[in-house]
Amino acid sequence: MKKYYGVYVFLAAWLLALPVWAAEVSPDKLVNDTAQEVLSIVRQDKDIRAGNTAKILDLVEAKILPHFDFTRMTRLAMGKNWSKAAPEQQEQLVKEFRTLLVRTYSNALTTYRDHTIKVEPLKAQPTDNNTTVKTQVIQGHGQQSVPIDYSMEKTDDSWKVYDVTVAGVSLVTNYRSTFNSQVHEGGVDKLIKTLMEKNRSLIAGDKKALAE
Repeated sequence: MKKYYGVYVFLAAWLLALPVWAAEVSPDKLVNDTAQEVLSIVRQDKDIRAGNTAKILDLVEAKILPHFDFTRMTRLAMGKNWSKAAPEQQEQLVKEFRTLLVRTYSNALTTYRDHTIKVEPLKAQPTDNNTTVKTQVIQGHGQQSVPIDYSMEKTDDSWKVYDVTVAGVSLVTNYRSTFNSQVHEGGVDKLIKTLMEKNRSLIAGDKKALAE
């Protein structure tokens, strides 16, 4: 899993930047258009290429909330433990998990700007409300391409991503084992505390990098 991790976080990062006009395009076209747009921005912006955390976060944050279902993603990652959380705890979990993913993916974004993304044409019916968009990440230099699948659901008039699968490993499933362990050790509060501490560490690291 480690050898795919960098590609994993990169692909999820650019997918978070789904544009406002997403409702008007098919899921596969949406993924392809978004990939090319965000890669183009990363390649052309010298500050982003240099690792300017603020600009990278702005790129992700500006387009993320309307088109990425963090509530469903958190619920899937929690599994059976979701029902153990009180409403206020569920809200906190979504907030902290969202922050963790955005920070993690943003930090990895510039590293993979030279990769090529190939999106497979989607074989789906217009009435479908749930689909999987399959892509291949071509790393170059003779390296094997990595398959990335995006689970997407149509709610009202927009498509939202609720899971990412890299080389057969689901993001929500991957986090579920960690979440289960934390809840088993100290309940939902233990998991929330762990996520908060991790996010504070990532934010502190970003601030240190900016100060250097």
